Amino acid sequence: MAEHLVIREVDFRLSRCRSSVPRARAALRAKLGEWRADQSVSGDGELVLSELVTNAVRVPVPGGRMVGVRIECRGRGELLRLEVSDAGAGRPEVRRPGELDRDGRGLLLVEALAHRWGVDERRAGIGKTVWAELLAPGAATGPAEAQIAAVSVQPGQCVRVWGGWRMVRAVRSERYASGGLAVVIVLDDGGPALRLHAAESLTVRTTGPTGRAGAS
Repeated sequence: MAEHLVIREVDFRLSRCRSSVPRARAALRAKLGEWRADQSVSGDGELVLSELVTNAVRVPVPGGRMVGVRIECRGRGELLRLEVSDAGAGRPEVRRPGELDRDGRGLLLVEALAHRWGVDERRAGIGKTVWAELLAPGAATGPAEAQIAAVSVQPGQCVRVWGGWRMVRAVRSERYASGGLAVVIVLDDGGPALRLHAAESLTVRTTGPTGRAGAS
């Protein structure tokens, strides 16, 4: 039987200015304290969030749109997921700056500190979401499973379908003709998308060594 996981999360928006970086760090510190999370992930989490927000506020965007931040904490901090969204074009890439270069090391730091990270299209609107996940020292890196509603599934998770594990590439919502909410889940293997009622239950793999898993 799947273990019940406590998931805490918060979403907020920030202005596109330098002062938003320390504000994001302070918000993360406060929330982890409020949730009584394992503080072993707090320091690295603040550094990673700082780099993601710094990149987001520098990206040119139409109409001066704000930066979105989402913090998710599972258990007592065994897994911390940080998401930063902006309306800018393009996808960030890890650079390998020379010894004399003063910039360009942000994503190198994220890559070094995070258990895994990636970039997804924003679920609503233009732009992208850059995310990173950190594990507390000693947290299990093997698969943990949970039953969640289809509407809660996120890109980057693995779902158990057709007798195996498949990674989720994208998720979008649609309306049935009757007015109910449907969730369309696009899988990374190029197979047919899943179209489910929003409340339908799915088994997801919440953590893993690389986020990918073969069929079993």
